[in-house]
Amino acid sequence: MSQQIITPELVLLDGDAGADADSVIAALAGLVANAGRCTDPAELAEAAMARERKSATGIPGGIAIPHARVASVTTATLAMARLTRKAEFGAPDGPADIVFLIAAPEGAAGEHM
Repeated sequence: MSQQIITPELVLLDGDAGADADSVIAALAGLVANAGRCTDPAELAEAAMARERKSATGIPGGIAIPHARVASVTTATLAMARLTRKAEFGAPDGPADIVFLIAAPEGAAGEHM
């Protein structure tokens, strides 16, 4: 049986994870690592930010969906934050206060979707 993609320990509610995408992604990568689903949160955060630099992941409605596939992720995971301080993710209507980080193992198929 596979693990659930999201669990309560992967959710940050009404937290301040910083005012920019780098800080928020790093905080979410830390949740993934603390849950035992990633051995190198810095690698996950950097890969997600590299993807963010290619194409912003902010969508209308104050939502952002950064994502990455890296070797240090051991289990397909979704981490989520509802932020007290919005962060810029390049959405046309402004900063995001709901952020979902999709973390997938390198070489994974579509199980994270």
